[in-house]
Amino acid sequence: MSGPGVGFEYPSREVSWLKRDALLFANSIGCTSEELHFLYELDPNFAVFPTYPVILMFKETHPEVVDFYAAQKSVTIPGVPAFDPTRVVDGQRLLEFLKPLPTSSAGRKFEVRTKVLGVYDKGKPGTVVETQTDLVDAEKNESYARVTTSSFYVGQGNWGGPKGPATVNFPPPEGKKPDLVLENQTTNETPLLYRLNGDYNPLHAHPEPGAKMGFGGVIIHGLYSWNWACHGLLQHLGGSNPANFKEYQARFASPVRPGDKLILEAWKTGEFKGEWEEIRFLVKNSHGKVVLSNGRALIKTGAKGKL
Repeated sequence: MSGPGVGFEYPSREVSWLKRDALLFANSIGCTSEELHFLYELDPNFAVFPTYPVILMFKETHPEVVDFYAAQKSVTIPGVPAFDPTRVVDGQRLLEFLKPLPTSSAGRKFEVRTKVLGVYDKGKPGTVVETQTDLVDAEKNESYARVTTSSFYVGQGNWGGPKGPATVNFPPPEGKKPDLVLENQTTNETPLLYRLNGDYNPLHAHPEPGAKMGFGGVIIHGLYSWNWACHGLLQHLGGSNPANFKEYQARFASPVRPGDKLILEAWKTGEFKGEWEEIRFLVKNSHGKVVLSNGRALIKTGAKGKL
């Protein structure tokens, strides 16, 4: 596919993590004391939760908090307008799990390599920038995870760019009750904990950015809801075993406010890609508004035993 900005490669960025980072991430997305392999570094099966790579694009190698807006302004895409990073929200993310992550990057060099897949002008609502990011062992040139991201720049459209292709949808099965229902009561502190993983967007900590964007104040990271839902699916359908996880995606349909209750509904489709069953899911709030749509995961549902 061709178009403005397509194929542009951002400079590679080194990333790193320690066991402590893996423990914090697992705690922040809802892992429980029954899953010590995600929460206790001396567990014989200690592992990094498989969606952790999504945070490394924000964290990089920083041991300290960073200026989120300055980091977003560091690189511009040629051939398209310079978008305002203070008015960007997640559109959709797909993660493909290629290899288990080591529990720490110490002694090795990892980097994220990102390229532009498309920049789409959606008119008055805004612009979608779609990218592909690979987490790579730089010395061995081995990929551990691939993340396809759609970022939506609110109110930054009408610049004459392409509208983009029609999206592929994965709706829940019609007329079938969900096979799994989970609830999560968020609090005012939920985004304040999650941001410590390295995603320091002020939108999730201070009311001013959200008020300017029309959200009425602080909203919870879309990736918090995204990761929480993935944890629930893996815990209840894949025996909490990261080896039973292959692929995961969802679209960010509506913002979540601190204090909202999240409700996950998931359906086993009975359709398999090899040993991986396709799971469809959505997440809504207690008022019935869908906040994560187009949910799809590939999970090895028939191998739940001990790790």
